[in-house]
Amino acid sequence: MLDNEIHSGDEEPTKRKKRPKKGVYLLPNLLTSVSLFGGFYAIVASFDGNFVHAAIAVIISGVFDCLDGRVARLTGTSSKFGVEYDSLADLIAFGLAPGLLIFTWGLRSFGRYGWLAAFLYVVCAALRLARFNVQVTTVENKRFNGLPVPAAAMLISSTILLYNHFGLADDVSKYIVVLGYVYLLAFLMVSNVKYHSFKELNLSQRMPFRLLVGAIFLLIAVAAEPPLMLFLLSFLYVMSGPVTTLVDRRRRRLAKAAREEKKEKQEPKLNHR
Repeated sequence: MLDNEIHSGDEEPTKRKKRPKKGVYLLPNLLTSVSLFGGFYAIVASFDGNFVHAAIAVIISGVFDCLDGRVARLTGTSSKFGVEYDSLADLIAFGLAPGLLIFTWGLRSFGRYGWLAAFLYVVCAALRLARFNVQVTTVENKRFNGLPVPAAAMLISSTILLYNHFGLADDVSKYIVVLGYVYLLAFLMVSNVKYHSFKELNLSQRMPFRLLVGAIFLLIAVAAEPPLMLFLLSFLYVMSGPVTTLVDRRRRRLAKAAREEKKEKQEPKLNHR
């Protein structure tokens, strides 16, 4: 009896489950917080009519959104908390903030239809982020399924900066552009159009020398004409998805036709034998 009690007492500590570690990783979550702050500031600036400041704040949020994920992967500080926090910050910085920005900049004059169009953008951004969280472990890492929400926000912000740069802030054409953006970006975010993720680009590994030269020239071009280059880069990335999808479909059709043709050529030989 005593032996059983002794053995049971000895085994109890070994059977205890390890408690989960408390706390969060500081650096990547601080970067996410800066991204969230940029989105909040963009909302405040939009209500005050400072559209340029709001657009710049959204772009800065995009920079820190790229940094937090990279830093987390490079330092091995990725966590489920960080993923959830990043998704919530993205909804504010790249969903709600650009939606309010595009409404106050170009949709307010449409009244109820204007804020409903802005809501369409916000709800599609939320749906895109929710789908990404569900599919993050099942889809291919090299491709995004649908337009990433930060890319949509970048295009909206860079367009506003471009209009201001060329003195077209009061031009009537901006209303047409805004309506086109709302429906185009909303559709692309919830579509199955594939976009390159650039996740395989590991900055801690050796890269070809020409890649460094290209990056330097790109930085110089952005520094020379920031509004124009940011708009071109954002627009080209947004349009790369539909173009890549059409090219992939054409390749699959040609490959299927080639297989069928090859099969038809082999069938007569088999029948002859």
